Amino acid sequence: MTPSELLIEEFSRIQGYVGATLKNATVATLTYRADADANTIAWLTWHLSRLQDDHIADLAGTEQVYTEQGWAERFDLPFEPKRIGYGFTSAEVADVRADADLLGGYYDAVHTVTLAYLASLSAADLDRVVDESWTPAVTVGVRLASVLSDDLQHAGQAAFVRGLADRAGA
Repeated sequence: MTPSELLIEEFSRIQGYVGATLKNATVATLTYRADADANTIAWLTWHLSRLQDDHIADLAGTEQVYTEQGWAERFDLPFEPKRIGYGFTSAEVADVRADADLLGGYYDAVHTVTLAYLASLSAADLDRVVDESWTPAVTVGVRLASVLSDDLQHAGQAAFVRGLADRAGA
């Protein structure tokens, strides 16, 4: 297995987790909050998609799927399209309201672009430095590992919240 094939396998697992969490979910389920300030499935899914989109676009030197393919307009959120969820207030988390088709459609579009980028990578590409402001400098491989880690955490959190929402009858 090549490094590219391994990365494709790992990112494809995220798509499966996202799809399972969104399956048959209502907007009430997607916006359920375990407490007044908890993250929702909608926000977690939107955020992990935005994070992946932002970072893959940066690595590939392309425009983000969110803006290029019109997803920002479809979501119609009350904040700048360049925002990806870092530092959001509780109120901003609550502003991310979307149905499962919109959330899943955006994630799937990001996933398609991600796979195309990953398929283009050689093992040597993973050592290319992309951010020298850290010690050690961040490489493509380290950045992809970071995206995988964040996305897997958020996908797991969304699945957990789905279980809570289902039990609460949301």
